[in-house]
Amino acid sequence: MPRELIYNAFLHLTPNHHSHGFWRTEEGKVQYGYTKLQPYVDVVKTLERGRIDTLFIADVVGVYDLDFGTGDATIRAGSQFPEPDPVTIVSALGLVTEHLGIAVTSNLIQSHPFTFARQLSSLDHFTDGRVAWNIVTSYLSNGFRNYGYDDIVAHDDRYEWAQEYIDVAYKLWEHSWEDGAVLHDAATNRFFDPEKIHTIDHEGARYSVQGPHIVEPSPQRTPVLFQAGNSPAGREFAVRNAEVTFLPSATPEAARRDIAVLDELARARGRDPKSLKKIVTLSTVIGATEEEAKRKQKHLRDNVDYEALRAFLSGGSGIDLSGIDPSTTLNELKDRAELSDHVRSGFRAAADADYGDGHDVTFGDYLATHALLPGRFAGTPDQIADEVERWADAGVDGFNVVPVTTLGWWDEWVDQVVPVLQARGLAQREYAPGTFREKLFRHGDALPEEHYAHSLGLGAAAARG
Repeated sequence: MPRELIYNAFLHLTPNHHSHGFWRTEEGKVQYGYTKLQPYVDVVKTLERGRIDTLFIADVVGVYDLDFGTGDATIRAGSQFPEPDPVTIVSALGLVTEHLGIAVTSNLIQSHPFTFARQLSSLDHFTDGRVAWNIVTSYLSNGFRNYGYDDIVAHDDRYEWAQEYIDVAYKLWEHSWEDGAVLHDAATNRFFDPEKIHTIDHEGARYSVQGPHIVEPSPQRTPVLFQAGNSPAGREFAVRNAEVTFLPSATPEAARRDIAVLDELARARGRDPKSLKKIVTLSTVIGATEEEAKRKQKHLRDNVDYEALRAFLSGGSGIDLSGIDPSTTLNELKDRAELSDHVRSGFRAAADADYGDGHDVTFGDYLATHALLPGRFAGTPDQIADEVERWADAGVDGFNVVPVTTLGWWDEWVDQVVPVLQARGLAQREYAPGTFREKLFRHGDALPEEHYAHSLGLGAAAARG
């Protein structure tokens, strides 16, 4: 029997994740606690009470608008700035939960793969196999300059770099220690069997890593692998590596098309398409009545800091959007040669979305609706469940649930929406046993044998034992 839909709880360790300016409202003041541990402990306990699958911690390592000025707009508004390191909180949140998966974002510029593989193996041990990695190549030029690079590396080159990075991690996680290397055998005076522990002797374009991995295999060996990439290079990376991927789809109809593209690519690369879960963004405002939900949605939009939102969009896209006339239509913008492929595709997805009245969507409309990530759908719990069903019928495997505030808001979702989803068979009532991978896929703790990671060999010295 297939499992229920997947639900991630999206979270940033920051004053404003995507609700730019909402901190100024009475409801938004909860974000003042973003530097304290207890509010996040409260969040994960709530999530586990609601049988949510994953705490998904996003991250960036730069300021969004330093490419186009001083960074003042982002810094003034606290828009994904400051940003504490998410790796540092995983052990604490793992200690106060039992089943919740914890996905941590880390990009290839911020940590050497040997160090990062060690961190994730350690955390997988300390959480009894509940860790996931959201693989990102980084998109902020300031982030690259923070780590000593002159500028951001070209898009497709970042994916080549990411593949070598994860190849090193695979060799450490999957190949450095054989099964049976851990003995704890006092009779033979062998805590470990050295004949089953190998150096990896990786020599690549960017990394030279001898090994061996200095953490014994964790419950999952390789953490569950999340990824979001919608360019041709990003999709190729997904079908080779990811177990869960994020779709850019703005409508269920678009999701059906996006899923078909990924499934065809997976089959062409010899992979079972069902082994790659496809999830979409679900951002809601919840009301006891539709009228209340719409009123709360208007309150959210009335309190948007649009200068901060533009700075955020400019930094994320690599294009200065501050000069675009709000009356310009997305149909015009989606074909502008000076805009990047990423930006044009975002405008194209928004232009194709069903806004309900068929008008030609403007950039101003885009800022007020599609560009503002939280609260795109406003409704009662039953209406939200109807929306979930529409997407599920299109073939999506789950949702990245985006809150209005990362702190505090989750009680509303768990207490009001989750029971309706459970009653309709759209959300799990109990956690399955086992590691995070076992809970998601029901096929065991380890990567499946057909996964690309298993095809990698070790270096010549390692092969000699």
